[in-house]
Amino acid sequence: MDHSAIGRELRARRTAAGRTVASVAADAGLSVPYIANLENGRGNPTLAALTRLAEALGLRLAVTLVAADDAAIGRPAPATPASLVRLGRTERFRRTVSAVGDPGDPGTADLAVRLVTALAGIAEAAGLEPAEADWWRLVDALLLITRFPAAADAASAAGAGPAAGAGPAAGTDPGGST
Repeated sequence: MDHSAIGRELRARRTAAGRTVASVAADAGLSVPYIANLENGRGNPTLAALTRLAEALGLRLAVTLVAADDAAIGRPAPATPASLVRLGRTERFRRTVSAVGDPGDPGTADLAVRLVTALAGIAEAAGLEPAEADWWRLVDALLLITRFPAAADAASAAGAGPAAGAGPAAGTDPGGST
């Protein structure tokens, strides 16, 4: 069992819910240091503790046995940067997740977790910890893409050629001179 992966998943879920370690600890009846240690990949959580944490986060614990060579086992969740944790606690983040997802869809709550995990993966792949303003640029770009997908623009311009938005018109210099 990879404890660091469990910790990263707990932190991502807590962050996506906009919760602090202290509030989850109070609801789960566990100590703040215990949860902080779990989130940092330290400690040996019991199923009872994980069940209580899941319930405190409005989740259900599911334990699955898989083959040892399953590819998902070797792929740990990315670490959640502190700046992303702060972003996930904001009301603006919750509103944006609702706007990106379908508010009537019960899977929208899970969208926040998937979004935090994806953003953490971007930071890990880039090898940096973006500032809060950078996270907002990424989240706003996602919102823009979901509300105004390029596919709709491409479909409307399909018969019009490059001058309809696919690039500079033939015979023009993209630098501004002709």
